[in-house]
Amino acid sequence: MKTLSRLALVTALCATAFASDPPRRVKLATLLPQGSSAHRTLQAMGEKWRQAPGASVALTVYTDGTQGGEAEVVRRMRVDQLQAGLMSVAGLAEIDRSVTAMQYMPMMFRSLDEVDYVREKLRPMLDKRLEDKGFVALFWGDAGWVHIFTTKPAASPGEMKKLKMFCLASDVSQIDLMKAAGFQQVVPLEYTDTLSGLETGMIEGVPTIPFYALAGQFYMRASHMLEMNYVPLVGALVVTRKSWDSLPASTQAEMRQASEEAGAKIRAQSRKEMDESVEAMKKRGLTVHAMTPALEAQWRALFEGVYPQIRGKLVPAEVFDEVQRLLKEYRK
Repeated sequence: MKTLSRLALVTALCATAFASDPPRRVKLATLLPQGSSAHRTLQAMGEKWRQAPGASVALTVYTDGTQGGEAEVVRRMRVDQLQAGLMSVAGLAEIDRSVTAMQYMPMMFRSLDEVDYVREKLRPMLDKRLEDKGFVALFWGDAGWVHIFTTKPAASPGEMKKLKMFCLASDVSQIDLMKAAGFQQVVPLEYTDTLSGLETGMIEGVPTIPFYALAGQFYMRASHMLEMNYVPLVGALVVTRKSWDSLPASTQAEMRQASEEAGAKIRAQSRKEMDESVEAMKKRGLTVHAMTPALEAQWRALFEGVYPQIRGKLVPAEVFDEVQRLLKEYRK
């Protein structure tokens, strides 16, 4: 009886100790605005992580770029100051260059269905390359099309090239891309400095998605938008492999499922908000310049002429070629 009593006591103590284990803390940084639908979806995902079997995960989400630009977020993840990041290709490229194939080829994709198809086909390779560099991708998605917002009317390549154009300071490849396309007045800034740059005249054009133009009030200064599907804004939620490997398999499985659900919801919300944001800004004075067939031909000729400089320099040659192959496959 004494042996059974001691065994019961040990079991109870172990159970108590397990139940009192502090939650595994995961700090996630993003440029997303606080209170946005995507931010709320991440918070709901975090609640599912907290309830996951095996280990409780406490997710803290830092919005609005408060942890720095995306390059800085990657640096902080590498030294374990942050454990996760929801970032665009600009940040993911700091980990592995192969991701640039989804965003650094202007006008390569003709529809978001094409973006979905290519992304899912490339995903096993992209996931593997990120994991080899110490990061685990939990979901991929996009926020719709990047359009170009300007402070003065500009629709043709000739008109646009005369403007001082914003480019993310940490995104050297994007700077090189825009210069290769003939935009010689490229002004590198952090994303959080966009509005002040427009207000002071430091920049006259901003390639961004409509939701950010509305949320950041860029449209109040840059009141013209060219309705060109420049590139899709593609991104992913990644966690450090160190943090991920510390979790039980049962917890990982639940987190993956919750993350995929959140990613699908954010993707659908973002695409819906893309159109809604344009309509909201039009009511507040935004002028939208439509892409006529003649204009589209000019822009397509410009960018297709730059593709040879992109292949192998900005986008790894083998990945560039695979995107081309997949698009031909899809279009058939």
